[in-house]
Amino acid sequence: MSTPLTTETITQNLQQLDGWTLSKDQNTIEKQFAFRDFPQAFAFMTQVAFQAEKMNHHPDWCNTYNRVDVRLTTHDAGGLTERDFGLAQIMDGIA
Repeated sequence: MSTPLTTETITQNLQQLDGWTLSKDQNTIEKQFAFRDFPQAFAFMTQVAFQAEKMNHHPDWCNTYNRVDVRLTTHDAGGLTERDFGLAQIMDGIA
């Protein structure tokens, strides 16, 4: 089981990401990715899905046409862990 991060560590990690925000309850980080069209958005999701499966860490996300809304948290830890920030970095790299 992963250990939840401290507020200080969460703040530091957020500063290293591009466009991710902390939810009001401070248990998730969120970002909306926008693409040219649906196939591009779906391709992004497919690439992320393979990486998430390798990590055994899966995003909460929703796709509407060219947008992918993402929320990351580590459910079994009850909050944010290094795994969330690692997956966020991977998603930014794929996008």
